[in-house]
Amino acid sequence: MSLDLGISGSDSTRHAPVGAEGHKPGTPLDTALWCAEQGWPVHPLAPGRKTPAANCGHCRDQPHSAQGCPCIAAGRWCHGFHAATTDPHRIRAWWAEQPRFGVGVACGPANLVVIDVDAHPAPLPDPDRLLPGIHIPASVSLGGLRHGFHSLALLAALRGQQDPSQDDTTLRVRTPSGGLHLWYAARPGHLWRCSTGSSAKRALAWQVDVRAHGGYIIAPGTTTALGTYTACRPVRRPAPLPGWLAAELERTGHRPALTVPPTPTPVPSRARAAVMAARGGRDAAGRTLATVLMAVAECAAVPEGAGFSEKLNRAAFTAGGLVGAGRMNLADAESALVAAAAQARPGQEGRSLQIIRSGMNAGSRRPLDPGVRT
Repeated sequence: MSLDLGISGSDSTRHAPVGAEGHKPGTPLDTALWCAEQGWPVHPLAPGRKTPAANCGHCRDQPHSAQGCPCIAAGRWCHGFHAATTDPHRIRAWWAEQPRFGVGVACGPANLVVIDVDAHPAPLPDPDRLLPGIHIPASVSLGGLRHGFHSLALLAALRGQQDPSQDDTTLRVRTPSGGLHLWYAARPGHLWRCSTGSSAKRALAWQVDVRAHGGYIIAPGTTTALGTYTACRPVRRPAPLPGWLAAELERTGHRPALTVPPTPTPVPSRARAAVMAARGGRDAAGRTLATVLMAVAECAAVPEGAGFSEKLNRAAFTAGGLVGAGRMNLADAESALVAAAAQARPGQEGRSLQIIRSGMNAGSRRPLDPGVRT
């Protein structure tokens, strides 16, 4: 017995530009602003390419993670989707600087799950790699399977569901290479993560990728060297992720394990010791530094979006002022800051030290004596 996958060699779905029904496509800026209006944070892509716009010179020359990088807070597009925003003023400023930027959408903050179906010619994998974790009965003929459209249709057929590539209730975007992006809205409280359709550890189907938290998707209307990402008629909005697809994503490991955020320590023990060594930790200078160190240490409970760089810079500025007023020893103050930063953002010690020394240098020019009333 053979199983009819319901997929032909080509797709005759009519295409239409992104935006309001019946409207012609506009500029990349129009696309970016339209996405932002949907609540989808956007970031620039290099002109004519699928990759994010290049980082600034400093971020290129001294590679570091997006966490704590001051460029994002300063309104620059460094670090790709980590810099994504819905702020129309920032978006206009970015595309004014380079009108040919493409548009990327950060899937996690946009609450999106995008099924990315490829159509690349490639040898058929072993049956156990076609639909990872699913036994394909010998009665199912695999003749004619050539790409991701077929493997996704096979998954749907085995589950007794409609082929998602034919789902005209949700936003579908045809890619220049002949693939298809199926945009879905994640259900509240559900976090999904990315994968590739060739991954042995986590894959929905062969040549079927998943774009979700920790990744981005190219917005419809964006043009690369290969062509334009074009929305299919008639729907322009993502439908809720179908329950059966959610179950398949969970089965294939796209649901990250829940983690309990660490309990913030008011002031790390090493930092507390440094403060105590500086001025006994009991006078006004010690209490002042301990207060700003607490704000830095509490960032440990929030991996992203805690304003770590700003808080560390403020603490360093305060410490520099105390040192400038002769209320604290330079080495001890720096040691306290380094210890607090290391606990809040381990692995970013080099970048943290730059922030600390810059902030302390600026603060030393404005001496701070908390024991003197002004």
